[in-house]
Amino acid sequence: MNAVVGTHDLLLVTLDTLRYDVAEELAAAGRIPHLAAFLPGGRWERRHAPGSFTYASHQAILAGFLPTPASPGGPHPRLFAARFAGSESTAPRTWVFDAPDLPTALAGAGYRTVCIGGVGFFNKQGPLGSVLPGLFQESHWEPAMGVPSPTSFEEQVARAERVAAEQPAGQPLFLFLNVSALHQPNWFHLPGATREHGDSRDSHAAALEYVDAHIGRLFGAMSARRPCFAIVCSDHGTAYGEDGYTGHRIGHEVVWTVPYAHFTIPARPGAGTAADPTDPGTSATTATATTEERA
Repeated sequence: MNAVVGTHDLLLVTLDTLRYDVAEELAAAGRIPHLAAFLPGGRWERRHAPGSFTYASHQAILAGFLPTPASPGGPHPRLFAARFAGSESTAPRTWVFDAPDLPTALAGAGYRTVCIGGVGFFNKQGPLGSVLPGLFQESHWEPAMGVPSPTSFEEQVARAERVAAEQPAGQPLFLFLNVSALHQPNWFHLPGATREHGDSRDSHAAALEYVDAHIGRLFGAMSARRPCFAIVCSDHGTAYGEDGYTGHRIGHEVVWTVPYAHFTIPARPGAGTAADPTDPGTSATTATATTEERA
């Protein structure tokens, strides 16, 4: 990451509430082709969330504690870490910073830091909803980006395109986007469903398909100036009746296990706002992470 910070734009997308099992099933079935084309090997990495609900998990993520690989052999090296005596997950390739959180550190390194909010913890409508967006130099949220909106992700992507378009050519950008579409209510993403049907694992999956249909625009906007290092992950999962549980902020496997990926999107100056991995300029090979970047 020491070679990435300063030379690349940075994109952090949290697919709020996305379950690992649903994400992996859709990738394997070819139902999220735009995301899968960028995932290393076309598959999600199985990881453990640093928290069981949005606020707790994002406090950790925005301090550099991304979801942890769900495999033995730790401690697993982190991409970003605050300087902290005795840290066992800080490695030579970790970008180490002297700040309480990643947005502040990146701002100090010359980045413009921008938050595009989704769920209520980013709505700035009260003190609690202002904490996380307050870490950034600039933050955006409006009701059309929130959880009740059937077009929330389209609204978020449109705002991200405007942010990227006005970015000074000589300054790198750190864009954080919290995707609200997966969070309940999500029944309206499933064709034929009504409010009376309620949310389900199937509507959760349909919401991910909806996100996939528009995420190429986001990747395109973020690679229009320079290479973009992207992290796409969930902050926690949610239960739909497993073992009698519904929702999250609970210690259940479907809540703690999340999908994760990071990869580099090559620069495509003048290519507009649609990053298509099948385009010769953005092949599936060049869009995936290198071995060094996977540390």
